[in-house]
Amino acid sequence: MHKPFELDRQLLADTLPVGDLPMCRVLLMNDSRYPWLVLVPRRSGLVELDALDRHDRIAVMDDVHCATGALRRACSIDKINLGALGNVVRQLHLHVIGRTHADRAWPAPVWGNGSAIAYPQDAASTRVSTLAGYLAVTRDFRVTEGD
Repeated sequence: MHKPFELDRQLLADTLPVGDLPMCRVLLMNDSRYPWLVLVPRRSGLVELDALDRHDRIAVMDDVHCATGALRRACSIDKINLGALGNVVRQLHLHVIGRTHADRAWPAPVWGNGSAIAYPQDAASTRVSTLAGYLAVTRDFRVTEGD
């Protein structure tokens, strides 16, 4: 029997739920300095991208493509950064980060550039709703109420 999918506690603490794409849970990093999505493949026990079979790897990249498109439509960005580090949170997750030449960390990575600045509640709701709306054009997107 397979263990059910659960989000790592650190991901739950650092993010806001946006919804589900066909393969991944979509989360908004609760850092108002950057438009930043986190995609978590909904498979239990995953640590590395190469643990996914070919079909699931393609599905993850399709979800990354959708998330990138949503960020581009929702925010004025110059560049998308994509990362899968896993040094702090072991659970496989991908960071999809919208960057601008004017952001506080440019051109360096967003990591290690000060503490996160949480979204005010109304701004968080607006950002989540806007991103969910852009992701909704994806046939299989659905809003989740969290885990």
